[in-house]
This record gives sequence, C-alpha cells and structure tokens, in this order.
Amino acid sequence: MRVNCVGAIMVADSGELLLIKRGRPPGEGLWSIPGGRVEAGESDEDAVRREVAEETGLVVTVGALAGAVERPGPGGVVYVIRDYLATAVSGALAPGDDAAAVRWCSRAELDRMPLTDGLLAALAAWNVLPG
Repeated sequence: MRVNCVGAIMVADSGELLLIKRGRPPGEGLWSIPGGRVEAGESDEDAVRREVAEETGLVVTVGALAGAVERPGPGGVVYVIRDYLATAVSGALAPGDDAAAVRWCSRAELDRMPLTDGLLAALAAWNVLPG
C-alpha cells in the first residue's frame, strides 16, 4: 500500500531549518521536517498547511515542490513523501499533535542530530539545505 505524505522545508532568514522531534512511530525520537499524511480529498498544499499548524503552531504559505522520496514503512507500506518549501507568516512556535519538540536548527547542528533516515541527503540533493 502506498501512503501519500507531505513535508514542509522551512528555512529562517538566519539560515536555520525548522525541525520537529517525532513523538510517535514512524521515526519516534528522531528529528525531521514537519509533515505527515495527506487526508482523503485534501490537496498537498492544504495538507502542508494543516500538518505545519498541528505540529508547530505556525501558519505557512506553501511554495514550490522541492522534491519527493519513497520510504518503506511497517507491514509493506510505502510512504510517498512530497516535500514543499514553506514560509511562516504567523503563529507561535510550539510543539503539538505528534511532535515531541520543535526548534530551529543551524546547519552544524543538523550534522549532530538524530535525523530521520535520508533527510539530510534528500535536502542536499534538492539544494535546499541551509548554510
């Protein structure tokens, strides 16, 4: 089974990337960009806005598609993840929904953090890695 998912790549003016610490499987305890499943009848853009608001408290404008990856999940599930550039326009940064924590991270910090599998490589390949 293929599951459509989206993610938001948000880079602050300071060059820091917004990451959430996953509070539930898959990837519990690992850091990743905000995102999740696309609900039935929902556009990717709507899903990005909803997921970012739920996980970070921020309201965003969704930009261009940065890239897409496929990741294996439990029981033969394949997560088809489309990651979009996004910009915060309002809200107060706070973890919510399945995010255990949320924070802006420098490029140097990314190299030392426990990230979800393939995140750093994908961001680098799409030329959206800060710094």
